[in-house]
Amino acid sequence: MAAYDQAAYGQAVYDPYHSGSRAVQDRVGVRESADHVGRSIGQGIRPVAAAFLELQPMLVLGTADGAGRVWASLLTGAPGFVRATGPRQISVAGGLHESDPLADALAAGAPVGTIALDPRTRRRMRLNGRARPTPRGFAVEADQVFSNCPKYLQKRERYEEVERPSSDAVRRGVQLTDEQRTFIETADTFFLATVHSQGADASHRGGNPGFVRTDSPDELSWPDYSGNSMFLTLGNLTADPRAGLLFLDWTTGTTLQLTGTARTEFAPDGERTVRFTVTEAVETPGASPLRWSAPEYSPANPPLP
Repeated sequence: MAAYDQAAYGQAVYDPYHSGSRAVQDRVGVRESADHVGRSIGQGIRPVAAAFLELQPMLVLGTADGAGRVWASLLTGAPGFVRATGPRQISVAGGLHESDPLADALAAGAPVGTIALDPRTRRRMRLNGRARPTPRGFAVEADQVFSNCPKYLQKRERYEEVERPSSDAVRRGVQLTDEQRTFIETADTFFLATVHSQGADASHRGGNPGFVRTDSPDELSWPDYSGNSMFLTLGNLTADPRAGLLFLDWTTGTTLQLTGTARTEFAPDGERTVRFTVTEAVETPGASPLRWSAPEYSPANPPLP
C-alpha cells in the first residue's frame, strides 16, 4: 500500500513504494527513475482503464490463503464480468472455483493484487486493494492503479471459449512431476503473486520458452529482465519471501498453481535471478474455458543463453 510523507511546507506527498522496493531501487541505482515512473501510480480508475477492463475475458489475482500461503489464481468470464463500479472500485461477477486454493480467502475478503492482461493488444493493467464479497461475486477497493508497458508480452490474436468440464481432476503435490516440469520449461508467460505487510500484488513475467528453468522437482529459477524500475515484486520479496506462481496452458486451459518462497540473487555484473522453492503445487486441467491462438513472441524477449 502507498504511503504519504511530509515534504517541505508540510504538504503530503504520495509515495507508492514501501521500504522493500526502495531497498532494491537503491541497490540497483534507479531510485530517481523509480520516482519518475511512480507518478503513474494512482488510486483512481481513469475512463480509459475502465473501458479496457470491460473488454477483458480474464483476470489474475493474488493473495494469501487462510494458512498464509500465497497463490495466484485465474478468473474468467464474458467481457464485462470485470467492471469499474466507482472511481476507486472494480466489481467482478462470479468467483473462483471451489477447488481453487484462494476460494475461501476471497469469500472472506482479503488484500489482493490483480492484473488484467490482453494478449491481443499487449496491454496490461494492475489494480491492488482490498476485496470484499458481494451478492454477485466480489469487489476490490483500489489502493494502487497503474498500467505497464507491453515489454515481454506475447501477442495472441484471438481466443475461443469452450465449455468447462463439469468436474475438475485436480492434482496436488509437494513437488513437480516430470510433466509439470516440461509444462513450465516450455512456458512463455507466468503470473507472480507477492505480498507485503499492507497489501498484495500480482504481476506478469514473460520471455521465450525456456526462460523459466526447473532446477529440481522443488525449485524454479528465472532471470529478472530489466523493466520499469519500480521493483514492486522484488521489493515485496525483500520484505516477505512468500510467493505464488500461475502457469497457464493457453491452448488447453490447464493451470498450474505453485506456492512457496522466493529469493533474488544479485550478480556483480548487474544480472538478477529469482529462485523459487515449491511447497505445494495444484494442477487443474481445463480450469480456463479460453483457448488462445499461437503466440507471436515479444521482440523485447532476450535470447536464451
